[in-house]
Amino acid sequence: MSIQSVGFVGGGRVARIMIEGWSRAGALPERIVVADPNAATLETLKTRFPSIEICPGANCRAAEQSVVLLGLHPAAFAESVAEVTAALKSDAIVVSLAPKLTIARLSGLLGGFDRIARLIPNAPSVVGSGFNPLTFGPGLGGAERAAVLELLAPLVDSPVVDESTLEAYAITAAMGPTYLWFQLYELRDLARSFGLPDEAAATAVERMTRGALDTMNAGLAPAEVMDLVPVRPLAESEPAVLDAYRTRLGAVMERIRPA
Repeated sequence: MSIQSVGFVGGGRVARIMIEGWSRAGALPERIVVADPNAATLETLKTRFPSIEICPGANCRAAEQSVVLLGLHPAAFAESVAEVTAALKSDAIVVSLAPKLTIARLSGLLGGFDRIARLIPNAPSVVGSGFNPLTFGPGLGGAERAAVLELLAPLVDSPVVDESTLEAYAITAAMGPTYLWFQLYELRDLARSFGLPDEAAATAVERMTRGALDTMNAGLAPAEVMDLVPVRPLAESEPAVLDAYRTRLGAVMERIRPA
């Protein structure tokens, strides 16, 4: 199966991330149509990616494409579902980019349409370094599944997982960079303030991060890993950080868990 066109219902961050990832890889789909009620958002996308088509407030045009990517929060999608349903072609593929709404629920909202997949997009896809777990509904056969995977390939990694795990991936893979980026940027800035040149500071933080992950994956017990460095300047702050992880992320999980 060949994907002729892609439509984004919702032109926010996820649309920009995916289009940027395709663009950097030289793999932009032949036709991309983006719909969003915010004209300024669409104009910003159009300026950055002149080849795309934009349609302010006209979800029907985006929903007429071969692959329809639903980049709306569940509540916002409920407001647009009638327009999307009316525009869908019988052989289209719908890919939801949001947590909470299951394939069964989406199918019901779409009037029984069942050619549906769900994807949890990951921000590093913007530079072709993504980890985007997805699951396919029973209405998609082998050819359709292969076509979706081919579309996502430039973003790098899109493992097929059980639908019941998608919300857990949303908390860890999708939101995870936000837990780390502010700390890594601060560490890089501190390295500069301590006298490292810009390039050396960036390299030090990058190599440290990669090495820390390699060490975690080397088969050592967590206690052994944590004991490898004798000085832990932030040790007194660790309980507060761990408490934030456990309480705040647990609360987010409860909000996005399918009803």
